[in-house]
Amino acid sequence: MVTLETILSHTADHLVLVVLTLIISICISMPLAFGSLYNKRFGYVVIKFANLAQAVPSFAVVAIVVPLMGIGFYPAVVAILLRALLPIIKNTYIGLSTVDPSMLDYADGIGLNEWQILRYVRLPNAYPAIFAGIKFAFILINSIAILTAYIGSGGLGELIFQGLVAFNNEKILAGAIPAILIAIAFDIIFTRIEKKLTPQYRK
Repeated sequence: MVTLETILSHTADHLVLVVLTLIISICISMPLAFGSLYNKRFGYVVIKFANLAQAVPSFAVVAIVVPLMGIGFYPAVVAILLRALLPIIKNTYIGLSTVDPSMLDYADGIGLNEWQILRYVRLPNAYPAIFAGIKFAFILINSIAILTAYIGSGGLGELIFQGLVAFNNEKILAGAIPAILIAIAFDIIFTRIEKKLTPQYRK
């Protein structure tokens, strides 16, 4: 029997892993997307690298990280990061670069500088695309965090793998159900934040 204390402990470990990885993903992806907006050559390199990392199967990414960094929590963070960067980078870049040109012309005409245009025009109109990227990245992070339990990251994946090895459905469900609930909860949270920030929702 899987105790509630065991489930809560593994859920807490899982949350630490996915939330930390998501924060790092956003902190890395946003500057790269902003840089890509103003430097096409830099953007080409960034998108190519992100596409390459995304094309590699998740298990292969984990397998590559282990010989380089070993096993444990931090190698798992790196493995997940390599898969989570592309959606945020790509969606942020698309959101920032596809703003209505007439709005940019108007902002320039009233004397806003590049930073002000980015802050007051590009970002508010890019929020739907940005949040779509973040939500998709979180789905990847949450699912790959299960897989990285195989290399010692802990969390809900550990319960699932233990259940698979022992043919114990109770353990499998004890790991899978909280992971599903976490995915649903974070999708709701991000949607509510998006509605508070996006101009059309505030009207």
